[in-house]
Amino acid sequence: MPTQSQDELQRDVRVESDLLGSLEVPADVYWGIHTLRSSRVFHLAGEGLHPELIRALALVKKACALANKRVGLLSAEKADAIAAAAEDVASGQLHDQFLTDALQGGAGTSANMNMNEVLANRAIERLGGALGDYSVIHPLDDVNLSQSTNDVFPTAVRVAGLWLLDGVMQAITDLQDALRQKEVEFADVLKIGRTEMQDAVPVTLGQEFGAWAEAVKRDWWRLNNVGERLRQVNLGGTAVGTGINANTHYIYIASDILRDLTGLPIVRSENMVDVTQNCDVFAEISGLIKSAAVNLMKISADLRLLSSGPRAGFAEIGLPEIQAGSSIMPGKVNPVIPEAVAQAAIQIQACDLAITLAAQNGQLELNAFVPAMAHNLMRCLDLLRGAAKLFSDHCIRGIVANRQRCEKFAEGALSLATALTGHIGYEKATEVAREAGLQGRSVREVALERGYLTEEELARILSPGQMTRPGTPGRQTHADGPPVSPYKEH
Repeated sequence: MPTQSQDELQRDVRVESDLLGSLEVPADVYWGIHTLRSSRVFHLAGEGLHPELIRALALVKKACALANKRVGLLSAEKADAIAAAAEDVASGQLHDQFLTDALQGGAGTSANMNMNEVLANRAIERLGGALGDYSVIHPLDDVNLSQSTNDVFPTAVRVAGLWLLDGVMQAITDLQDALRQKEVEFADVLKIGRTEMQDAVPVTLGQEFGAWAEAVKRDWWRLNNVGERLRQVNLGGTAVGTGINANTHYIYIASDILRDLTGLPIVRSENMVDVTQNCDVFAEISGLIKSAAVNLMKISADLRLLSSGPRAGFAEIGLPEIQAGSSIMPGKVNPVIPEAVAQAAIQIQACDLAITLAAQNGQLELNAFVPAMAHNLMRCLDLLRGAAKLFSDHCIRGIVANRQRCEKFAEGALSLATALTGHIGYEKATEVAREAGLQGRSVREVALERGYLTEEELARILSPGQMTRPGTPGRQTHADGPPVSPYKEH
């Protein structure tokens, strides 16, 4: 078998040098020696940078190149080539050239160097040069001009976070809309309420869905407000936020250019030292994502209870049937969507803890654990968006009410005696409930038999419209029908 000559082997690699020495880099790749060193040691997450973070970092680099061009620090030829290369990466090209593991030491230096090398080599290629010929475009002197990892990487995390947050907000909006629709659809379905897993006074199924919708609505508002802090960046602050090695005019225009490139309301922080060293905004948004996950967990747990059975459980609602539920029990169908949503909520809460620990462990002028915060923030934003969308599309919209079952439980509940207290007093109402429970009869039957109330009075007191509205049942002046949702327009 023929073998390659030494000259042929040499053409397959290029030699690059850095502080620690020289290494051979494959001749046809866009990354360089800094990326190679990183890829040899960092494999902790087992996955690379989030695609949106790569895209965001590329646009940050484009903004910096254009700002350096505008203030005369970078020639038009170099700046335009770097900007074009960055646009290539932002459009989805060359993502296979990013070898950096999501979890890395150096506060994001590996990711920044990976981007610097890819953009330099792509720009060199655009100018007709050979990959690795950094006399044409240099990764540090040109691509990283006026920058530090400590300002460009956190800025990219914020940009990516804002993009992902947009998707989360839309998914939450759709989930709230799905819950509102069910609130209206089930407004006339009377059922027994439950407190501490015991029978309580009646509610309507619509009221339960309306309460869930309100919780989701709060999540939307909380997350909407946190974007105000997330959009404040330290671009131009360089190493510690003081702006060393960055032209003053460059500092003021770089974030403006980034705002135009991303379409996001990016603003330069008034105190870039603060934004460089303090990462509480990531803990804040993570905490709000966790709050949303808590609500998703609560709703999913409630739906599993209300749909339990179908013969030996509550079975007050039916969930969409997604797949066969058992490999051994024929006919079994499980609540797989609420279960999946609950697992996403659990994972989100784990990510929140990781972000909290990383944010609090910054030291002096820098937090070295921004990569961990970025990795977990991107993950929990993806999870929240996916869980909310899964919930609304494949579960909430397809829920049906078992009206007969709801009415049966409501009619037989001993807690209906609560509605009688305003007419016969607590003591007599307790006697009615006690006797009904011992004899397996309804509250209505016992109260009528004891002569405490007439049939007409009981019919009015125990009507759905009277028991599910404020006031004393049987003494309200509004109609006996069920409460009407204020969201009829849905």
